[in-house]
Amino acid sequence: MAQDDANKLTREDFDAGPCSFDEIEPSLFLGNLTAATDVDWLKEVEMTHILTIDSCPLPRKIQECLPNLIIKYIQVTDMPREDLLTHFEDSYEFIDRALESNGRVLIHCYFGVSRSATMVIAYIMKKRKLSFADAFQVVKSKRRFVAPNPGFMAQLRLYEDMDYGVDSTNVQFKMYRLQIAADKVRKARILPQSCVDLVKPDPALTTVRPEPTVYRCKKCRRIVASASNILPHAPHEKQIWRHISVKNPKAAENCDKPVPRREEPARVELCDKIYFVEPLAWMPDITHTVEGKLNCPKCNTKLGSYSWISGSQCPCGSKIAPAFYLVPSKLDWSNIVQNVQVTV
Repeated sequence: MAQDDANKLTREDFDAGPCSFDEIEPSLFLGNLTAATDVDWLKEVEMTHILTIDSCPLPRKIQECLPNLIIKYIQVTDMPREDLLTHFEDSYEFIDRALESNGRVLIHCYFGVSRSATMVIAYIMKKRKLSFADAFQVVKSKRRFVAPNPGFMAQLRLYEDMDYGVDSTNVQFKMYRLQIAADKVRKARILPQSCVDLVKPDPALTTVRPEPTVYRCKKCRRIVASASNILPHAPHEKQIWRHISVKNPKAAENCDKPVPRREEPARVELCDKIYFVEPLAWMPDITHTVEGKLNCPKCNTKLGSYSWISGSQCPCGSKIAPAFYLVPSKLDWSNIVQNVQVTV
């Protein structure tokens, strides 16, 4: 890669092989970088839209040769811990608008195998209300070598669990976003501005529709968490964010085979030896240090600890990372919340 005069990354490697593309649905194409830069082919098929999911945007010459072409770019590398899930919705809208306006759209990455295939599978899932396994089959039947990496497959399964949208109350989605933020903290040593929404409001300051169940500092009675802030875990759980489908534990190895519809999961006894919680606004150091103690903001009693990178291990054997935890013996829980809570 190199940098052009506008300080934007430009690509020097264009060896993505011969022009490769497949029409997954009428006017919806999945292909490689070579196809996306083949001006003659783009003109021949009257391409109107291109969605690029790659480490670099398309060369400027493509837009210069095809001034009416509408291009959307998502900067993502083909690594399992990269975030594609939070781009599913706006990509769906881009593809759907293109097709609804009788346009023709190409979705591509470098080889047209993992990143772009993931985005097309997500589109098919939502458009047809299909499971990940069924949508994978649809795309694979048109382009036989599609192969999202394991991280992207897990994101597609989570997308299915959330009914083809983003459910901000979903525990696995919360942990998914926390792990993405932790990767960024690992590199920058601070929480990036793009992730600050992960720090939830101080529950003690909530005066509009406060939650009925809260956790208080045992010493001073100050509210430090609400029930919705708890990230429940099961004994010996390796990580809250992982996705082995309930309907078939071997789905990761057999994602190209049809899978029957999901059955209700068996009830799992949750651990209460440690309370893992979301990052909260009363935790003052969490945005600029990678680990530390969590003290009550009113009486300064130590309530727990946090670690963005190493995580923490519960006495039950579960290892969670990143981890923000409160010790149950330091807390009392209450199911009644006053309309106004004094916290000074």
